[in-house]
Amino acid sequence: MISPVLTKYAFRIRTRIGLVVDNLMVHGQNEADAQRKLRQIYRDCEILGCVCHRGNARMPPANFEDVLSIITR
Repeated sequence: MISPVLTKYAFRIRTRIGLVVDNLMVHGQNEADAQRKLRQIYRDCEILGCVCHRGNARMPPANFEDVLSIITR
């Protein structure tokens, strides 16, 4: 069975007591799914913004030689 593709969404919210939380990452099939998951955790929150993080934008892990070359510069 093929698993569904999940996309990361970064939310900026205001909790029900008034605290602002930035860069709250939630995975979802789409933005509505991510918002549903977010509202299960933070009930009665106000969503101030949402940024979609698609694709594989991660850098590959550094190896020992790369780290050593940075240190010895």
